[in-house]
Amino acid sequence: MEKIKVAFQGEMGAYSHLACEKLFPSCEIKACPTFEETFKIAHDDENYKIVIPIENSLAGRVADIHYLLPKYKLQIHSEHFQKVEHNLLVRKNAELKDVKFVRSHAQAIDQCQKFILKNKFKTIISADTAGSAKELSKTDDKSIAAIASKLSAKIYDLKILTENIEDENQNTTRFLIMSKNVSQPDYNKNKKYITTCIFRLKSIPAALYKCLGGFATNQVNLTKLESFSVKNTFDQTNFYLDLEGHIEQTKVQKALEELSFHTESLNILGVYEASIFRQKK
Repeated sequence: MEKIKVAFQGEMGAYSHLACEKLFPSCEIKACPTFEETFKIAHDDENYKIVIPIENSLAGRVADIHYLLPKYKLQIHSEHFQKVEHNLLVRKNAELKDVKFVRSHAQAIDQCQKFILKNKFKTIISADTAGSAKELSKTDDKSIAAIASKLSAKIYDLKILTENIEDENQNTTRFLIMSKNVSQPDYNKNKKYITTCIFRLKSIPAALYKCLGGFATNQVNLTKLESFSVKNTFDQTNFYLDLEGHIEQTKVQKALEELSFHTESLNILGVYEASIFRQKK
């Protein structure tokens, strides 16, 4: 049986890599330098799935993703919520008293401020968490530590000096699992679904107010609505929208029909089962 092919952005050991392994055990994994290259792989090869972070509970939306979604028009097949657990990694012969500097992605540094200030570490900003661990593995310098995942420690043969050093223990990243293949689950009234779309409004007064009225009238709950500028212009805005419901439900169809009256473009990016993480809330 051929292995599932999965791609993500970042170095091996990144939190996206961790999500890939949890979602697709024993899959064939490819690490990509940029989000653009990750999307392009799935666009060019329908056998690839990609695991993409869309938002973080502390840092908000992930930059660039909203622009790549309408560009490549990949289909969302599911969502995954991954708890982010930061760890202090060092060389095998290093101890806490040796550490003077800590290296990681800017967001990871920000999310571990209490631990960093307590230990009076100087910070070194890097491109990503796993990349920081990889760089650390290439040096014998005991004064430098990295903030990264446990998977990074395993891959790059580093010691976990302190686990779970993040300020907030509910730090969570939402991932989208996407591919070129278009498919959606049949509606089952006993299950909960998310429908995701991107739309561009007509440039007329009250267009946003009018298009949202259909969701209120039909009792459709919106779980996310974000605006982002169309590149190279200040005149038009795209909107990313997540709603609770399946496109086969009459109320969702009516709400989307109302939305379409007031838009220049409307792309349904996916209909998929809501993660059980949402049901815990």
